[in-house]
Amino acid sequence: MSALADTFSNFIVRQSGARGARVIEFDKLSGGAIQDNFGLTLELEGGDRPGRQEFVVRQDAPSGVAESLSRPEEFRVLQAAFGAGVTAPEPLWLCEDAEVSGRIFYVMSRASGTASPRKLVKGDLTDDQRRHLVRRLGAELARLHTVRPPMDSLAFLEMPTGNNPALSRVALYRRYLEEIGEPHPVLEWALNWLDDHAPEPGPTVLCHCDFRTGNYMVDSDELTAVLDWEFAAWSDPCEDLGWLCCRSWRFGGKDREVGGVGDKQDLLASYREVSGADIDPATVSYWEVMALVRWAMIALQQACRHMSGEQRSLELALTGRMVAQMEFDLLNQIPELEEGQ
Repeated sequence: MSALADTFSNFIVRQSGARGARVIEFDKLSGGAIQDNFGLTLELEGGDRPGRQEFVVRQDAPSGVAESLSRPEEFRVLQAAFGAGVTAPEPLWLCEDAEVSGRIFYVMSRASGTASPRKLVKGDLTDDQRRHLVRRLGAELARLHTVRPPMDSLAFLEMPTGNNPALSRVALYRRYLEEIGEPHPVLEWALNWLDDHAPEPGPTVLCHCDFRTGNYMVDSDELTAVLDWEFAAWSDPCEDLGWLCCRSWRFGGKDREVGGVGDKQDLLASYREVSGADIDPATVSYWEVMALVRWAMIALQQACRHMSGEQRSLELALTGRMVAQMEFDLLNQIPELEEGQ
């Protein structure tokens, strides 16, 4: 690990124009099941960022999943989001030369606070603090969704097929299921339901596509950073809203629809105040079902990374075992939506 710390430190010295650097702390960060994240604290001598600086280095893992962007693509998405005023880590330097560390990586600023779902959902936040945090999340998504195609810097992102993000997603997940090659009748049934009930699409915007509790940092009750941009895509705004409200991301706070933290009405009210767009709660509910299907697909792909021998990992194997929970939630949520129509 010390050799890797020196490698990253030397890269930062060159990029920042510093005369030298002393490594204060270096460790591999928890979370980030798909990519490798390292915390690096340096004392920089001179250059653009002199003094004590805290960085995160995000590097390619040995294997990936189909939906994940490359590190250069993710870096450019992060630049677009940061430029739109989203509370995201500042993207600093990209290294596309795999010879430097053995893999492609980029460096960003490090935010304070915690992303722990256990602390955020089951911690000591008051009702007012929870409401404040949920409203911040709605405002962040509204700012992100001001980024719209075409953008030369994001030309690598494909437009939804037929300009219909919902049906484009359904087709994609059917293909994933076919490639996985296992029978999953509940997922096939859910995909048929999504096909039959697709709402009219909203505007096509830049979506984070993994905006949820666990992927944002909070210090006290203040949001300090939105993390993990590797699934970003052009899509319907309700994809992000539905993903955040999905049952899988409530972490035991099942009655708090927004990530186990707060109420959907506060989320949508804040989103409307910042964006000027009225969002139909029924459309968000549709995308919550889509989120369950998508998370099941990702979990199956994670298990395949382990089973194939590409990246032996107990975490990846256990992620695959979670598919049954998503299927159970689908069997409950779809009938509830049909009863409410």
